[in-house]
Amino acid sequence: PSLNIEVLPLPAKPANFSGGVGRFNISAQLLGRGSYKEGDPVTLRVVVGGNGNLKLVKQPVVNFPKDFDKYDPKVTDRTRLTANGIEGNMVYDYLVVPRNQGKYTIPSVELNYYDVAADAYKTIRTQPIEINVGKGDGKKSSVTDYSGVESSDIRAIKTGESTSGKGYSFYRSAYYWLGLIVPFVLFVSIIVYHRNRVRENADVARMKGKRANKVATKRLKKALQLLNAGRQDLFYDETLRALWGYAGDKLNMPVELLSRENIAAKLEECEISRDTIDKFIAALDECEYERYAPGDVGGNMMKTYDTAMIAITDIEGDLKSSHDKRDAKTASSLSIVIIGFVLSLCSLGVSAADKSEADLAYTNGNFIQAAKIYNELLKADESATLYYNLGNAYYRLGNIGQSVVAYEKALRLAPQDEDIRANLKFVHSKTIDRVSSGSRMFFVDWYESMLNLCGIDGWAGIGVASFIVMLLLIAVYFLCGRVVLRKVGFYGALLSFVIFIMSNLFAWQQLRAFNAHDRAVVVRPSAQIRKTPSDTSASAFVLHEGTSVVITDSLMKGWLGIRLDDGREGWIKSNQVEVI
Repeated sequence: PSLNIEVLPLPAKPANFSGGVGRFNISAQLLGRGSYKEGDPVTLRVVVGGNGNLKLVKQPVVNFPKDFDKYDPKVTDRTRLTANGIEGNMVYDYLVVPRNQGKYTIPSVELNYYDVAADAYKTIRTQPIEINVGKGDGKKSSVTDYSGVESSDIRAIKTGESTSGKGYSFYRSAYYWLGLIVPFVLFVSIIVYHRNRVRENADVARMKGKRANKVATKRLKKALQLLNAGRQDLFYDETLRALWGYAGDKLNMPVELLSRENIAAKLEECEISRDTIDKFIAALDECEYERYAPGDVGGNMMKTYDTAMIAITDIEGDLKSSHDKRDAKTASSLSIVIIGFVLSLCSLGVSAADKSEADLAYTNGNFIQAAKIYNELLKADESATLYYNLGNAYYRLGNIGQSVVAYEKALRLAPQDEDIRANLKFVHSKTIDRVSSGSRMFFVDWYESMLNLCGIDGWAGIGVASFIVMLLLIAVYFLCGRVVLRKVGFYGALLSFVIFIMSNLFAWQQLRAFNAHDRAVVVRPSAQIRKTPSDTSASAFVLHEGTSVVITDSLMKGWLGIRLDDGREGWIKSNQVEVI
């Protein structure tokens, strides 16, 4: 069906009317290094942004000082068609060259437009800009000398498998603590075992007990030689000495306490079976009896020898069985604990859908489809690779703000990735605002570069490895007798401890930065920064799409307090930024 459109005439136009109809804002800033010399090119960027017929707005007039040589401005169209009409920014870069040193003022740049919401003409203007021009070095320079060398394009997307999602999975996980606890337990066990061995070797009574079987066996072998030689008296003396000596050494009993009753009581305390105790006591009695028994002398001696050997063997068997039961019980309990702990570590990994379809869409130039698929994959599992590829897709679509957001999130997940840093730096160079950060000490930059050498899990892995090495070197220090090895163990352990502390400190700092939500990116074409959190407050300055800010206050509903890297502060509506 046909449509009838009624176009109303504008009221009487003022002389400085720009031709703009809608709602606009204007900002101006100097681009460059912050210090200027005579003969150096200077760029003044004037940005007209908002919603309306931006393409029909006349070029703003800038009244530069007389000592400035002026060139034709470069005009960049950053507008796009949305549901609300034409939105975005028109960027005008004015290139001038101051010919003399001194202090100059670039006056306010005005824009008169018709505000359809207020049904009236409005005039907006920028703040005057002060510029100090120093003495030049006498060298002639061209405007291209200060253009800067930048990459011509972003780096390519990452194909193949996407990296893990959380940004870290090992640090502070059960596996991380297991990697610290298990080596420490083993280290303590080795040290305790070594100390017990030393203590045992120093304990004469205990050593006698351990060697009791060996000594008794040696005496019984001697008794067997006496048996074969027919030395009856000496045979029985040696056999009795083997039995009584074994009981004294094994049970740690002095000679004056050696009696059949005391031996039986001690063996019961050692959980020796009653049958074995009776055999040992019977061996003592039989040795005494057979010594004076009539009949076959050789047969009596052999019977006595067999009885003594069987008694000692049975006691050793009972003691070993008792120890094995205790060890098995301890090992069983420990195994149950370890198995339960390991089972608690098991988790079901959820893999995101294959991203090859999105990569193919990007390669074929279908950036809208690629961005859609990347966003769907990110709903299932966050990934530095997916955010990086999403940033590339948004950049190809001309959406600088969302591109910066995607790269910032990717960098939060993988701070050591050079591709992400390069693309983020490249896209920042395409944003309208130029925010210069204050000068920092060289060691701050050095520290940050060292901090970003590895990710959270990378530093955590180095920490666990250095902890294990430290324990090994401490063990070398305590267990080795050579002075050189002890020195190596001491200083090596000290160095490993420093690495362990530093790596965990770096991992903790990266984790804190990962969990901090103190940065945001402007996602609207232009945003008015107010002096107070109110729509009626005076405007402090204007920011544009893709500019990163630091959040200083988030307590006011619908507003965020922000600070730029150059120190400027103000308030912005929370729906005009996306928090990282």
